[in-house]
Amino acid sequence: MTENECFNCKNKSTDAALIRCEVNDEEKWVCVRCLPMLIHG
Repeated sequence: MTENECFNCKNKSTDAALIRCEVNDEEKWVCVRCLPMLIHG
């Protein structure tokens, strides 16, 4: 199984918790460190 990584900062699940999301019908992962920045700009 391939390890998922944050599409923004490339953190892996061993570095931070990841949350699955979809962008343009494509599955992506974002870490909890990048999520606030993506939500609030």
